[in-house]
Amino acid sequence: MTDQTVPRKPPRRARGEGTVYWDKRLERFVATRIVGYDDRGKEIRKRGSGKSRSAAMEALRLRVRDYERGLAPGADKTTVSDVVKDWILYGQGQVDDNTVKTREFNCAHIDAGIGDVLLRKLTTKHVEKLLRSMVATHSTRTIADVRACLNSAIKRAMARDLVDRNVVELVVTPRGTTGRKSKSLTERQALEVLTLTKAHWMYAYIVVSMLVGIRTEEMRALTWDRVDLDSEPATVAVWRSVRKSGDTKTRKSRRTLAMPDLAVDVLRRRRRDQDADRVKAGADWKDTGLVFTTTLGTALDSANVRRGFRSALGAVPSVNPAEWTPRELRHSFVSLMSAGGAAVEEIAHVVGHSDTSTTERIYRHELRPVIQTGATFMNRFAAVDVVAPDWHMEPLFRLPGEERTAHA
Repeated sequence: MTDQTVPRKPPRRARGEGTVYWDKRLERFVATRIVGYDDRGKEIRKRGSGKSRSAAMEALRLRVRDYERGLAPGADKTTVSDVVKDWILYGQGQVDDNTVKTREFNCAHIDAGIGDVLLRKLTTKHVEKLLRSMVATHSTRTIADVRACLNSAIKRAMARDLVDRNVVELVVTPRGTTGRKSKSLTERQALEVLTLTKAHWMYAYIVVSMLVGIRTEEMRALTWDRVDLDSEPATVAVWRSVRKSGDTKTRKSRRTLAMPDLAVDVLRRRRRDQDADRVKAGADWKDTGLVFTTTLGTALDSANVRRGFRSALGAVPSVNPAEWTPRELRHSFVSLMSAGGAAVEEIAHVVGHSDTSTTERIYRHELRPVIQTGATFMNRFAAVDVVAPDWHMEPLFRLPGEERTAHA
């Protein structure tokens, strides 16, 4: 026997733990394990590699875990950026191009903050840190939109077996900066707008939007076959919008509304003006059937409407055109109805909301509800002339010499 020490072999692994060997080509340890058999009886083998035996076994363990959870091959290499880009390219459905651009902008925050994080290693801490970093510079709405984009992207990844849980759903959106508050024209301002903008080409658009309460996206898609100026009362059927699908925002938004006399009058004038534009344009006229068009009959885009609206407001001294957008005509409609005593249920029905909570949330600054039901009922129950206003309560204590007064 020699004094040379014989190297000990590593202990034999238990059945089912797999095999570890040195791969000369990779110059790494490789661990393999049979995890099952396919429909043809062929072995399903998972592999993991590392610079040491333990590293290779750990890599194999993670691969086996992913397989047992039903995750797709390559899930261990998928990053947050990968699933966000996949959602932007293929998960949008039928949405407007502007919506896609907004989502791309929101996803840029995700890509810059946690895009390089492996999806399988994404934690609530990563998401919370990302959203918290936006608190000082972005509104609560923007932060919520970023969270919603990330949530949708990971849900899509779950449906494709790239991850087995969605940590975004466990994160609460933090409060950011105060966003731009919605506002509406006062009654005096509204009357001035209706009076002083008559000569502008946007006048009909302004009147119908303010006095009927139609969304700007619905106004731009309004066609003459949906307008009945000869019925009693005159009506407008709001069934379309400029959204990619052509449909209104919700099914509840499909509605037929009666129009006030001023709106009917300006629409008749609008039809005459459009006929004049058609004659002037000649062969260049595009017959789209739209109510509100350019001088060539083509559809107005959002920039056309915004510029035209602000140009019209230049004739109104009491408002600063740069501070107003066309959508605030609808806010003004809600404000005027509320000031006139309309119940929030009636307002929600007219503006096309599915329930009053939407109206109260979006137009909370415009609503001035005075709940009169209780007062009206009690006036009938206990009228002043019945109870008598000269009510009297006997004092508990009397001064010396003060006589008791009899009351009927």
